[in-house]
Amino acid sequence: MFVLASALLAFAVQRAAAHGGVLAYSFGGQWYQGWAPYNSPTGQTSIQRPWSTYNPIQDATASTLACNDDGTSGALQLTATVAAGSKITAYWNQVWPHPYGPMLTYLAQCPGSTCTGVNAQTLKWFKIDQAGLLSGTVANGQWGAGQMINQNSSWTSTIPASVPSGNYLIRFETIALHSLPAQMYPECAQITITGGGNLAPTSNQLVTFPGGYSNSDPGLTVDLYSTAAQSMTSYPIPGPPLYGSSSSGGGGSPGTTVKPTTTAQPTTTVKSTTAVPTTTQAGTVAQYGQCGGQGWTGGTVCVSPYKCTVSNQYYSQCL
Repeated sequence: MFVLASALLAFAVQRAAAHGGVLAYSFGGQWYQGWAPYNSPTGQTSIQRPWSTYNPIQDATASTLACNDDGTSGALQLTATVAAGSKITAYWNQVWPHPYGPMLTYLAQCPGSTCTGVNAQTLKWFKIDQAGLLSGTVANGQWGAGQMINQNSSWTSTIPASVPSGNYLIRFETIALHSLPAQMYPECAQITITGGGNLAPTSNQLVTFPGGYSNSDPGLTVDLYSTAAQSMTSYPIPGPPLYGSSSSGGGGSPGTTVKPTTTAQPTTTVKSTTAVPTTTQAGTVAQYGQCGGQGWTGGTVCVSPYKCTVSNQYYSQCL
């Protein structure tokens, strides 16, 4: 706890009026202090990649979006060993001030025997954890970020047991939606995963940063203060589908298929001696667009060849 307390005190003294980020990590009973971005880099050593500022990233095409830095490792970069199937916790500065928005955790496997020297912008990332709108409406509901605040400004994710062993960057991120453009706060740490499985992420689960989000993503452009937000009960979490999920987009736990909340209409059998030609409704929703979910009133048919895939009761996506 001393490491975390020191990090939090440094934050309070140096940048009391600023935003912040991940200041420390814990897993396996060990604590790891994060990078101090406003201190001299000379002599700093951490499992966390150096990051540049407590200020948010508000451009989805920014070159710093991977890890809130230029993508490079530190001169004295450390790597921690984490067992597949175990939990890792990231601690944000207390008390984190932005309760409206999602929490996301990504992994990216590095080529070769180490992540040190590998630029984060060249890696393919896959999402292992996320929490968006948990209950209520977009304007007044409970969000993943609010849950993080309630958990001592921390977020815990489980390294999937099925992830192949190897060298990875882990990327914790929160996105604050209280202002537009949305505010993105990502940081990364270097880990070696041991005792892993053999389930590699699929191609549609892999993204680059920048590239994984766009400035027009509905999950980054939602207006919490609009009249529509007062009744909206669905929120499309930005980024790719979750790793290990049998569904192709949105929320839910890895490996869990969430059934849609809509009820299928009963079918009617019509007897006829004449064959009736079948017609197919033309799709209107583009790839990655929302096509369903509780409260959704937009298009529900995807353009060919994409299919409307259920993520959770609040969100379905064309994939």
